[in-house]
Amino acid sequence: MFKATLKSVLSRKVRLLLSGLAVVLGVTFVAGAFVLQDTLNRSFDAQFAGAYDDIDLQVAAKARVSGGVGDAASAPVGLDAATVRRVADVPGVGKARGDIRVEGARALGKDGKVVPSTGGPRYGKGWTGETSLLALRDGHAPAKPDEVAINAGLAEKGHFSVGDSIGVLTGQPKRTFTVAGIFGYSGDRDSIGGEQTVAFTEPVARELMLGDNGQYSAVTVDLASGAKSATVQAALKKELGSGFEVRTGEELSKASADRSREVLDLVTQVLLGFAAVAVLVGVFLIINTFSIIIAQRMRELALLRALGASRRQMIGSVLLESLVIGLVAAVIGLGLGVGLGALGASLLADTMEGLEVADLGVPASAVIVSLVVGVGVTMLAALFPALRAAKVAPIAVIRSAVAPDRRHRKQTWTGSVLLVLGAGLLMTGLVGSGDAAMSAVLPGVLLAFIGVTLLTPLFSRPAVWLLGGLFSRSLPGQLGRRNSARNPRRTAITASALMIGVALVTTLSTVAASAKDSVNNEISDKLKAQLVAMGDSGDSMSASIDPAALRQARGLDGVAAVAAASFDTAKVGKSTQSVSSWEDWEAARGMLSLRAEAGSVDELAPGTVLMNKATAKDRDLAVGDKVTVQLQRGEPHTYRLAGTFEDMALANSVVIPWADATEGFRYAQPSQAYFQLAPDASVASVQPGIEKALRDSPEVTVQSKDAIAKKFNDGFDMMLNVVQALLAVAMIIAVLGIVNTLALSVMERTKELGALRAIGLGRGQTIRMIMTESVVISLFGAVLGVVVGAGLGLAVAHSMRSQGVNTLSLPWSLMAVYLVGAAIVGALASLGPARRGARLNVLRAVTQE
Repeated sequence: MFKATLKSVLSRKVRLLLSGLAVVLGVTFVAGAFVLQDTLNRSFDAQFAGAYDDIDLQVAAKARVSGGVGDAASAPVGLDAATVRRVADVPGVGKARGDIRVEGARALGKDGKVVPSTGGPRYGKGWTGETSLLALRDGHAPAKPDEVAINAGLAEKGHFSVGDSIGVLTGQPKRTFTVAGIFGYSGDRDSIGGEQTVAFTEPVARELMLGDNGQYSAVTVDLASGAKSATVQAALKKELGSGFEVRTGEELSKASADRSREVLDLVTQVLLGFAAVAVLVGVFLIINTFSIIIAQRMRELALLRALGASRRQMIGSVLLESLVIGLVAAVIGLGLGVGLGALGASLLADTMEGLEVADLGVPASAVIVSLVVGVGVTMLAALFPALRAAKVAPIAVIRSAVAPDRRHRKQTWTGSVLLVLGAGLLMTGLVGSGDAAMSAVLPGVLLAFIGVTLLTPLFSRPAVWLLGGLFSRSLPGQLGRRNSARNPRRTAITASALMIGVALVTTLSTVAASAKDSVNNEISDKLKAQLVAMGDSGDSMSASIDPAALRQARGLDGVAAVAAASFDTAKVGKSTQSVSSWEDWEAARGMLSLRAEAGSVDELAPGTVLMNKATAKDRDLAVGDKVTVQLQRGEPHTYRLAGTFEDMALANSVVIPWADATEGFRYAQPSQAYFQLAPDASVASVQPGIEKALRDSPEVTVQSKDAIAKKFNDGFDMMLNVVQALLAVAMIIAVLGIVNTLALSVMERTKELGALRAIGLGRGQTIRMIMTESVVISLFGAVLGVVVGAGLGLAVAHSMRSQGVNTLSLPWSLMAVYLVGAAIVGALASLGPARRGARLNVLRAVTQE
């Protein structure tokens, strides 16, 4: 039986190779993700190794609010001199000194713009002298309030030399300093992890980075002679309590490396997403291939049964074939994945300056997962055809070689149940809001999607017959139409491979189109400000605006009103929430066209807050209720909810009074500003004056409404580019599936094709017949994918209304492109099988048994 199985595999190398290619693609992306992750993990570990060698222990207060908005870290909690003394008095502490090192110092280049990031954070620190880690390379340490020292990485990026002037943005308006010195790190490193550091004198660092005199961001501990790190660490934790973190130098290095891996995690998730699509689509291809092969080998299998082969041996035979295919595909995919991982690491290293990529390595996890995915998926997909092969009766040796298509009632019932369950979860999510809605919608989408896939054979015959009518004017078109409808289950499985990819990208495209139109509609219909100053990245915390510049802008001719905004992250109740504040709430409310849903939003009195409707509903709050808010700085505040406003993309958050924001936000300065012009003023005449007033706020750009809409649209378009790449992977595998199905179908119908040729069907007509069959199957999969994807996409978009997605839109042009692309894919996939069918020897074909 083993020899017979191997001979069967070798006799069908081409067909099974096409099936294996889908597995190869999936394994390639899986292996590439693991290889890339391992290589860059070791690169980051090496980059930060020794970064904190000069620190035995470090004490820091826990942040009041975990995380920040955009690129901003949590605001540090200042430590006073008394805390430093408490640390110094703990047994085992040899020396304790207060240090200042805080994120948020952005250096300005000679062009007046912020020096681009090299992949790491931007620090402002107080100079405490040279250490075993840090040493001056040029110039001297900062000794005067207007002097700074910068690391060599920043000096190179900004083309700075000792003696140059350098502008620095912090939590306060722009300050100009003189570069007194340039320093580097041990190991001849210009930067650690791409960070940029500006070192001030300690009083200036305290003023700019902490805003509080007499405080530090951390306490650095040198152990006493003979003291053990773990013992002193435990003693410090006991002395200081749960409000403090006590970490070793190794733990600090690991934390820094982990933070730098965030971009790596995103890349890995994208690669695994491609792998999931490839594997999922490949399952259908493998099932179809083995199903057709088993149908064609009915007599052969029956003969084996007649000779004494048991059902267990029949199942084992088919699974052994799948094991060989999966193993070969996994090995090939692993090799390609190693190359993909190496390419990805190289590309990321080019974008992250200062990162030295470690030697390429293949972790054991990559090998194990590749084998599990390759072999496991292939064998799992072949299991159902194997069970079908085991049911072949010995009497089938005298029957037709091809078994008729059968109804699969269990599959229909299973698909119906899953579809009903999915629809129920979708309905539950659609009537809810916020996180609760999404938690119901996403499982509902998955169950509904699987249910539709299982039900595909049920309506494949009428759907294919209807689509085939587009090509039935000629005899080849009529024959192709009949061929595509003769085996609904086979057609459904072949079309499902394409349907999955098209449905996935249509879902994401629909969500993106709805979000895009929601933002565009808000900007065009509700935003009354003609000009907006915001960071180039569009992030609410990526910039700061000098308040003095805004006062100057308010006095310009043609400016009717200015609404300055500041954004941050706060702990609202028991969970983290985006919060905002407006210097002039009345002007902001008018410019954003905010409409009250409950209570009043006309004013924002001290001790009150406003929320968008979805946030209040998620937190089960009503007008008049009390809510506690912990801002980044200061003690918790208790507010009364004065009113709620409609959900919208431009203003979804908790709005707190401006006076509290200036004291409690990480940055007191506004990060955005909206300008409403006088009725007789034009954008062209006013914009230059505003830009001149904001010249010392280089992080922001003054933009028109059209420019803001374009910025948002560019972000959505970038996401859609990734979606199209996913579709490309699905299309490639779908082509393999159609080619495989048609090739096997041509072999299956050799005698029939010979008869058609014998009675006058020409070669060109034969090609058109097979091409019609292929195009109809492809269109069926694409139409089904577009319909399912559009429905699921609208459901997901509707559940996101709490995020401001209040307009449901369909990407009509993209859906048309998907359909046209499917027809082209079908035509291309048919070329090989159609050519083979047209070149059949008529006499041999007619006489074939």
